Amino acid sequence: MRAPTVLLNEKVTAKLGRDIASTGRLADEAMALALRGLRRFALLLSDLGITDIETVATAAVRDAANGPEFVAQLQAIGLQPRVITGEQEALLSAHGVIGAFPQASGIVADLGGGSLELVRVSGGQTDSASTLPLGTLRLPDHRKGGRAEMDRSLDKAIRKAGWDLSGNAPDANGALYLVGGTWRAMAVYAMAARGYPLSDPHGFELDADAANELAKGLASTESQVIKGRERISAMRAEKLPDAAVLLQALLARLAPAKVVFSSWGLREGLIYDRLPAHTKTQDPLLAGIAVFASQRGSAPTLATRLAAWTLDAAPAREHGSERLRLAATMLALAAMQIEPNIRQPQAINWALHKRWVGINAMERAMLAAAISANGNQLNLPARVRALASEEALEEAVRWGLAL
Repeated sequence: MRAPTVLLNEKVTAKLGRDIASTGRLADEAMALALRGLRRFALLLSDLGITDIETVATAAVRDAANGPEFVAQLQAIGLQPRVITGEQEALLSAHGVIGAFPQASGIVADLGGGSLELVRVSGGQTDSASTLPLGTLRLPDHRKGGRAEMDRSLDKAIRKAGWDLSGNAPDANGALYLVGGTWRAMAVYAMAARGYPLSDPHGFELDADAANELAKGLASTESQVIKGRERISAMRAEKLPDAAVLLQALLARLAPAKVVFSSWGLREGLIYDRLPAHTKTQDPLLAGIAVFASQRGSAPTLATRLAAWTLDAAPAREHGSERLRLAATMLALAAMQIEPNIRQPQAINWALHKRWVGINAMERAMLAAAISANGNQLNLPARVRALASEEALEEAVRWGLAL
């Protein structure tokens, strides 16, 4: 499936790599916590009858002296973990980004607990993958000499790994795609500060100057202040100031044109790598919406015919695209199954807040406008109008009315 559906998503934050810098080993308590969670996951997989299981271990297990011991314990509970190299970790994360953003061009920065992976992406291909010991659990070691020393230490580590694009024009460097839970928490923080109408940090963008201002502000903010923010866990709040300092260093050396936050990373890269070549070429937005809409009575073939029919009634203009028109048509037909009194708000929530991929904020607003117009609801909510120009919304409204 080009756009996989998440059926069950659980997480245990074990902090396996928290002591590696000081002891070179996985902490006993962290291993015990991880094993409790993994035993539960193994039991769920068994109960659900799932036999195609992929288990991957990254930096902490890879770098720890007792990593093989932990792997043996996982094998004892029926899992077969694959300890991947730093380069493999970087490439898998990059493939996740490519899966979500097929036109991605720039640098992927995947921040985990034990490491930071950097890899160049362009034209669906990857290059220059590397791993740096700059995970969130290791960043405090760079802070011991004070903030100025941390700045110098991180900058030195990035340059030593061969990543200095500061002499290039930002447009030539492309975007900086940020992958990892701490980066997503940073996006949530920025979205809340701006009163951003969308809830999903995936695809949230900032230009380089705005990203630098965000990082500068967070770097000087106490974690206790951040802990009071909605949707940011205490664990992420503790890591955000250090991660912000790291982001400043990355922005200085990688000089991107913009920053894009991606919820797709290593896990999705594993799935993407297993897809047949012809499936990889599918449009992730249309693939995801087709599955969602077909489960709600909207056949993709009918939607395609209707979308084509509307071309005469509402010819293409500047802002939309035929893929977006088809996506709007599929969702509009699916929305017909919703009770009329709750149809518009429910359908708008689909457009704005479902985790579609391959779509930006303006396009989400156009989906919402088209679906609303299809139900003869032309008074669009302010949150929709905040995301797109009047011209773009008018074009989408014409699609909806034509249906």
